[in-house]
Amino acid sequence: MNILAIDIGGTKISAALISRDNQLTHHTQITTPASASPTQLYEALVAITTPLKAYADGVAVASTGIICDGVLTALNPNNLGGLKNFPLKKTLSTITGLPCWLLNDAQAAAWAEYDYRHENISDMAFITVSTGVGGGLIQQGQLQLGKRGIAGHLGHTIADPHGPLCGCGRYGCVEAIASGRAIASQAVNELAGKDAKAIFTAYHQGSLQAKTIIENSASTIANLVADIKAIIDADCVVLGGSVGLANGYIELVQAAIRQQPKALQVPILAAHYHHNAGLWGAVLWARKH
Repeated sequence: MNILAIDIGGTKISAALISRDNQLTHHTQITTPASASPTQLYEALVAITTPLKAYADGVAVASTGIICDGVLTALNPNNLGGLKNFPLKKTLSTITGLPCWLLNDAQAAAWAEYDYRHENISDMAFITVSTGVGGGLIQQGQLQLGKRGIAGHLGHTIADPHGPLCGCGRYGCVEAIASGRAIASQAVNELAGKDAKAIFTAYHQGSLQAKTIIENSASTIANLVADIKAIIDADCVVLGGSVGLANGYIELVQAAIRQQPKALQVPILAAHYHHNAGLWGAVLWARKH
């Protein structure tokens, strides 16, 4: 069937049509509403689905936040305006008149990346380093969702108990240190007010401050990778997201993981589906179910 795929992120909402023979067309995106109130999110979903819904037989969604029984709740309010108990599945079914399948965006990306590699692996993790830090876990070929949808929220494990306050309410989460938002928040002096993209540019231009910030982010992700290896004995860890796929970043993470004990080292791979991993994962999940 033709599927309308939607990826709801903290920065942008993307949509595309995926044909029966897996051709991606009509790719479009809009900026996620700044406050992401229920009304604003509803209006954004209407805007992005209206031109495409007539050509689709179903809707597949990958969204930031916790997805449980079709309901969206933002674990970190900074990333999606504090939405709580937003009836995402019901809302999209009403807007489009189509059946809907939902996953957390990093869980969806994990499923896509596993599907691409499933002949060679059975256990893996996906980490997206973007506006926030998300994750998804595959164990014995099964995507781990958890009874309440929170399984794989790797960005809210602790990297430094004395670190900065995370939007989720804990101190020193991986997300609070390594994410794009965190990278920007650490900048001072000549980099103050710059976003993560600009700080990466400064890094490649030789800025010592940018080097410290970016390398700290990569080292934090490498420590998370070692933790994942210790917990699920992953065959590999796949890295995605706007920061994770930024020029030179994965090489920093790979270099940092080589400093870990041999038993905790694991191959770190770039996402095959690049920035569309969430979209593809949602579609593959919908077709499976």
